Amino acid sequence: MTPDLQQRFSNLGENNIDVLIIGAGINGAGLFRDLSLQGVNCLIVDKADFGSGTSAAPSRLIHGGLKYLETGEFGLVAQSTLERNLLLKNAPHCVEPLPTFIPVFSWTRGIWAAIRTLLGSKTAPRSRGAVLIKIGLRLYDFFGSRDQVMPRHRLILKKQARREMPHITPAIVAGGIYYDAKISRPERLVYELVSDGLDTNARSLAANFATLAAVSEGRLTFRHPDGREFSVAPKLVVNAAGPWIDQVNTLLGAPSRLIGGTKGSHILLDHPELVRSLNGHMIYFEADDGRICLVYDYLGLALVGSTDIPAGDPDNVSCEEPETEYFLESIRSLLPTLRFDRDQIVYSYSGIRPLPASDATAPGLISRDHSAPVKEPEDGRPFPVISLVGGKWTTFRGFAEEVADTVLSRLQRRRSQSTRYLAIGGGKAFPADAEQRNAWIGDAAARSGVAAERAGELLGRYGTTAVALLSFPSSYSDEQRLTGAARYSLREIDWIARNELVVHLSDIVMRRTTLAIEGRLTLEGLREIAAVAEAALGWSAERTASEIQEVVSQLSRFHGQTLTGTPAAAEPEKTPRPALG
Repeated sequence: MTPDLQQRFSNLGENNIDVLIIGAGINGAGLFRDLSLQGVNCLIVDKADFGSGTSAAPSRLIHGGLKYLETGEFGLVAQSTLERNLLLKNAPHCVEPLPTFIPVFSWTRGIWAAIRTLLGSKTAPRSRGAVLIKIGLRLYDFFGSRDQVMPRHRLILKKQARREMPHITPAIVAGGIYYDAKISRPERLVYELVSDGLDTNARSLAANFATLAAVSEGRLTFRHPDGREFSVAPKLVVNAAGPWIDQVNTLLGAPSRLIGGTKGSHILLDHPELVRSLNGHMIYFEADDGRICLVYDYLGLALVGSTDIPAGDPDNVSCEEPETEYFLESIRSLLPTLRFDRDQIVYSYSGIRPLPASDATAPGLISRDHSAPVKEPEDGRPFPVISLVGGKWTTFRGFAEEVADTVLSRLQRRRSQSTRYLAIGGGKAFPADAEQRNAWIGDAAARSGVAAERAGELLGRYGTTAVALLSFPSSYSDEQRLTGAARYSLREIDWIARNELVVHLSDIVMRRTTLAIEGRLTLEGLREIAAVAEAALGWSAERTASEIQEVVSQLSRFHGQTLTGTPAAAEPEKTPRPALG
């Protein structure tokens, strides 16, 4: 905890907390920033790290939800495409355009099935033909026209499609190309939202790894890992615990049955040939069983996802063998001239989507829209509880705005500022074009003494927050690099450990950076990171050894990654962003 935040907690008894937010995933963090911006004193808490639950397990897409057109959720598509466009502007250091290729296997198939689904059928349509895809993409362009920043779709015939995607199966008859977006560092963006909230309101607070220890007469007591406790008596509680919502509501004395989550798993492949052939595109396709799959370049690796399986234990979830085989078989069928095998997998992850309880027979047909039901105060619980149910990564800002307006109304306050065009974290003052980017890099390099290439690399990784990193008075130089991950410096790690509310070693390697998911970590490199964190955070030798073992265990148990003395994946090639024309 930073000295400033420690001081805020020491003054907690003197300051009233208006709103307590339980759960620091993307929805909770977005709401925390919005309310803090309006002058509402907020406390956000999480039993683990910021953005460590479901928010760390998405497909890493910022998308409008093309498939939601089939279920007639036009309002959701309209909101999602708008929020996608806004995030491209507000978080350009994390979010970038992603041209997407849809393989088409027939001309007219699926029309009647799509009509049935649109009219409420509980079975998903299969094998969407060119006519249906063309209609869908036109609608998608229409809904995405607000704050538009990307080109419209195009439909190309087989010959051209196979030129653009050389390994695609010859069974296609055509291909559609449209634009969505991807997010490189979703976990960092969650942290940045929390940090922005703290910066904008000096009376707001945030606590990771804080468990709810007691609830008594409207006062809630939380306990830190070291045993220290703090208590608050909020005017209103927001339950943003995702798949844990029903559990938290029970603890709050407001029992509910709101969540019917599904499990989504992903794998990452070290497959340079596949990554090169994608040429910056995602392939969004239908597997043989009718489920939607995707594959695209994520930080030099090929990300493949995702499953959609009913599940209910968010504390013990990982990508299992049948899911891995399903992914490999699906892409073997789609890209028959390439080899796919388990030895290419460098990382896997899984999470529970906090979807609303539903009787849909196909998990993919459960709505991704959001709601915020309220449990009014009762005897023994003087505060109302608002539960944030459903939603998707892309729409967090709009969801937060809706709930913030509800909270402001209940507190009899007015909104003072919109978040619609408000940059997030390292997206503030981000250079808007190549000329401004080169000027920013040149200035940062001159001021810090690092090479221009290095300044550009840090800008891409941290946004304009890189200025603070480069000017930070560390005992480590930027030339001291991590074993197995030469593009990361010990100075970076020192800055993160001292400034970004780090509690555990896993916070650094799995959320403040993408070292783990990139396959960059080696055991030796992990020890180097731990040594830096030990000095920065005052850990004992025993604590450091325990932290190292915990990371090794988590990576093995939940991510299928065994640390060795050499990196699991090679440094990615520098591939330019695809042109938007």
